[in-house]
Amino acid sequence: MSSPTFRSVRRAFLAGAIVLAPLAVTVWVFSWLIGVIGGPGRQIFERLLPESWFEGNEWLWTLVAAVLALLCVTVLGYLSSYVAGRFLLGQTERIMQRVPLIGAVYKTSKQIIATFSAERRAVFEKVVLIEFPRPGCYAIGFLTSREPSEMAAASGEELWNIFVPTTPNPTSGFLVLLPRRAVTELRMSIGEGMKLIISGGAVVPPWPPAEATAADPEATASIPSARD
Repeated sequence: MSSPTFRSVRRAFLAGAIVLAPLAVTVWVFSWLIGVIGGPGRQIFERLLPESWFEGNEWLWTLVAAVLALLCVTVLGYLSSYVAGRFLLGQTERIMQRVPLIGAVYKTSKQIIATFSAERRAVFEKVVLIEFPRPGCYAIGFLTSREPSEMAAASGEELWNIFVPTTPNPTSGFLVLLPRRAVTELRMSIGEGMKLIISGGAVVPPWPPAEATAADPEATASIPSARD
């Protein structure tokens, strides 16, 4: 049975070995690369460069070999990140898409991320509340345009374009053209509106907002509306 002192020394030795191992491997790899560059690699450079560059300047060649070794490791790192990384990511996606149920969830999540990326979220101006699909039934939508249109001219009213996404997959939905008076603008952000829809109403932004309550408790008594 080992003593506490022996166990402590053993743990310290193993911890030191774990710390030293990556350093030892790194030193070995660089030494090997410098040896390769300083051997066959030097013969190639001696044929391309003047011989006077290498006469009596062994230290200079060692420095050049070390720099070239660093460049080789750096290039290898870039290649592994962009080539191997993309290959592994593509293979992982294909495998996940073939798994029953998980594949459908993964594909849907990817579509949601692509649809509501930072670039496309700029299309949505505000989160709004409208009566949809019938009077007395309310739905969350995103205001996409207030510009005059042929549809507004035909109706004789100022129409706003509202996108009403489906839940929990907001990549599909309905385009609704409503008079300005029928649209209520909400204070929640686009991100909060997306979370509300994707979660099926489970993730509701806090109301009243903490900062508004602290500034003016009476200011949160009503929601600003385009009807006013």
